[in-house]
Amino acid sequence: MRPERTTQNIQLQGRPQILQLRMEALRLCVVAPTYNNGKTLPGILNDILQYTSSIIVVNDGSTDNTVEVLTNFAGKVEVVSYLPNKGKGHALKSGFNRAEELGYKGAVTIDSDGQHFASEIERFVDYAERYPGAFLLGQRTTEGDMPAKNSFANKFSNFWFTVQTAYRFDDTQNGFRLYPLSAMKGLRSVSSRYEAELEMLVRSAWKGIKIIPVPTRVYYPPERVTHFRPGRDFFRISALNTLLTLLAVVYGYPSMFIRRLFTKKEKS
Repeated sequence: MRPERTTQNIQLQGRPQILQLRMEALRLCVVAPTYNNGKTLPGILNDILQYTSSIIVVNDGSTDNTVEVLTNFAGKVEVVSYLPNKGKGHALKSGFNRAEELGYKGAVTIDSDGQHFASEIERFVDYAERYPGAFLLGQRTTEGDMPAKNSFANKFSNFWFTVQTAYRFDDTQNGFRLYPLSAMKGLRSVSSRYEAELEMLVRSAWKGIKIIPVPTRVYYPPERVTHFRPGRDFFRISALNTLLTLLAVVYGYPSMFIRRLFTKKEKS
C-alpha cells in the first residue's frame, strides 16, 4: 500500500534541509511535467516539497483543474504553463529551458501521475555526487504488477536501445531520471511526445555521456491517469526506433568509436 501523503507542505528541516543544501551545491532541481493529473498533482507536489523547494512544474495544456491546483502552490513552485497540450517531450524541453534560465545544471524528472516516490530524489542526489555529469536512469522496482502495456513497451524499448547503442538496461522507459543539463548542452529532443525520452537517452549515449542505472520504487495507484495511447504512440515510437537505428549506423556507432579512440590516446 502506498504511504499516506501529507496534506500540506511542511518547512524543510533536519535531513530534508540537508538534501536541499546538497541539491543547491550540485545546482539540481526537480522538473515535473503534468497534463490533466489534477487528482494526483497536489499529493505529488506536497511530497516533493518535503525534500526540496527547487521545483519546476510544467503544465502541458491541462484542461482539468490543474490551474486551480497550481494556484494553491503559488510562491512554492516555479510554473511553466501553455496551451494547447503539446506532449511530454515538449513539456520536458520547456522545463529544461526554464531550469537553465534559473541557473540549474541538472534536473530530476518525476511524473505527476502518482507512480514515483519523492523520497527517491535523495537516491538520485547520492548518485549525482558519485557520478558528476552522468545521465541517471531510474530502474523500476514495482510495488504491484506493472500494467501489461507498460511492460511490453518497456521490453520493446530495451531491445532497440541495445541495438542502437550496444548498452543494455532493464528499464529504458522510466520517466524518473536525472538529466545532466550541462553535459547535454544543445541536446534537446526533436520529437515532442513520449518517444522524446527514448530519443534523449539514445543521443546522450552517442554523445558519450555516461548512463548510470538507479534503482527506484514505483507504484501504480488506482486513480492514476495515463495519457499513453497504445496505437498512436506505439507507432510514433516504432517510427523513431527505425530512424534511430539508421542513424546509429551512419552516425551513432562511428561517433562513439571515434570518441573512445581519442579517449584511449589521451590516456596513453
